[in-house]
Amino acid sequence: MELGYILEIATSDFESTRSAVAGGADRIELCANLGEGGTTQSYGVIKKCRENFDVKLYPIIRVRGGDFFYTDEEFECMRYDALQCKYLGCHGVVIGFLNRDASIDIKRTAQLVEAVYPLGVTFHRAFDRCRAPFEALEQLINIGCERILTSGQQLTAPEGAGLIAELNKVANGRIKIMPGSGVRAGNVMELAAQTQCKEFHTSLRELKESSMTFFPPAFENNKENNHYSVDTEAVKTMKNVLNALL
Repeated sequence: MELGYILEIATSDFESTRSAVAGGADRIELCANLGEGGTTQSYGVIKKCRENFDVKLYPIIRVRGGDFFYTDEEFECMRYDALQCKYLGCHGVVIGFLNRDASIDIKRTAQLVEAVYPLGVTFHRAFDRCRAPFEALEQLINIGCERILTSGQQLTAPEGAGLIAELNKVANGRIKIMPGSGVRAGNVMELAAQTQCKEFHTSLRELKESSMTFFPPAFENNKENNHYSVDTEAVKTMKNVLNALL
């Protein structure tokens, strides 16, 4: 039986997760600091989301923004965060470790996959910074990662669709290839046709204005009064587009 398309939404807090779930998201990548590419959310937010939503929850395990070459201390922090996600009953985690030369850090990746088993593990867009994508593909398959989130080593998935298609063909079902970055309702149909992928990742963020009624004059009209959330209707629209492909 042919499985349907999976829509994963990157959310940044409880509110945006609720909006994504209401729009029909199939899976949540829960992050903080999406402007930095995503870092690990607080224990409290992860726990609250796990308690309130039935949708699959994959928190990102990333201690900081920037590159994906980490110190021993940073790795230990991330290992602890990953184990907390396992303890909370999350469905999986999202990780990505590179060596200084941009090869996959096989040792640390394998350690995290083993530590959180039987949770699923997505290797995130650190993959797009690795030096040899097809070698990395085989390494991540051998380690036991569940999927790779990638923009095809370009800034957006539509730009990297050619490489994504090649990766998906070579993977041949041994690991899921999930296009992400710049994926929207207006291009997901073409992206699905080009890559033959079945899972897609996006944030569909919208700026939500503050509902507070007073700010001191120095802070009126300050952009920091507002925050980003998820556009529920945009999630519904993309889900409808994907359903139409079945």
